[in-house]
Amino acid sequence: MTLLAVEGLRKSFDGVHAVAGVSFRLQAGEMLALIGPNGAGKSTCFNLLNGQLRPDAGRVLLDGTDITGRQPRQIWRLGVGRSFQVASVFASMTVIENLQTALIAQAGQVFRFGRPADGYFRAEAAALLRLVGMAEQGGQAAGVLAYGDVKRLELALALANDPRLLLMDEPTAGMAPAERGALMALVRRIARERGTAVLFTEHDMEIVFSSADRILVMDRGRLIAEGDAASVRADPRVRAVYLGEP
Repeated sequence: MTLLAVEGLRKSFDGVHAVAGVSFRLQAGEMLALIGPNGAGKSTCFNLLNGQLRPDAGRVLLDGTDITGRQPRQIWRLGVGRSFQVASVFASMTVIENLQTALIAQAGQVFRFGRPADGYFRAEAAALLRLVGMAEQGGQAAGVLAYGDVKRLELALALANDPRLLLMDEPTAGMAPAERGALMALVRRIARERGTAVLFTEHDMEIVFSSADRILVMDRGRLIAEGDAASVRADPRVRAVYLGEP
């Protein structure tokens, strides 16, 4: 089932075509990687999908609903989660309080900083921590977590709205090699079990080729290749512009 349909997406800045007619589809439960050299347009594409930027042309359809140009919070409430290259959590809060705050926001309730979140959505927050393998760390301050655990907490935060689509911008950036594989294996399991569609960018080609069901390659705002790991590896345009091979 097609969950995300991107049709002719375009965005220019001062005459430079950052995204130039990009179209693709993403199925429920599928892991789709979007790769390309720096400046290819990947981040701009992500920002168009979750509403941080408004496209000059084209459409974004989420399960048939046109979400083009809607505000990020509206898109989030429709079931789109996102994690960022640089992990961001509330360091002064405990791990479980971070999640409770996200769940409070999802429910549309008012939360004031400085007021304990203990009574809100604690069971739901604990379930998310179990899902990402952090069940024993709920009472720990987020500011003292190891970086790999911060990234897992960020994943749990991105799952707080039970997303149908998960956008992950450089999810393993800054992590040790062993942690990278473990995190992406967890994301893959969640995608399969929940039917969550995952679109991610990543510079680690080992992670891309081992994690993605399908790969899109961008260069200068355009898609230049699409397919599985074997076909993308073999594509001469990809080797020339991105993999650095003849």
